[in-house]
Amino acid sequence: MNMMQILFTFVAFAMVMLLMSVGVLIGRKPIQGSCGGMSAIDGLNECEICGGDSNKCEKSS
Repeated sequence: MNMMQILFTFVAFAMVMLLMSVGVLIGRKPIQGSCGGMSAIDGLNECEICGGDSNKCEKSS
């Protein structure tokens, strides 16, 4: 690897961290799960919020 690749990688990571910290500073809501997703694929787990009723999820968001 040459020095330019290392420098570019460092700058790219620094920019990503800076953008994430700006999101935290402005107080955006944290990432939330949904009533779907990977846990609902096998059908064993129901959503704790909506209990399987997708209409409740749409109303709460």
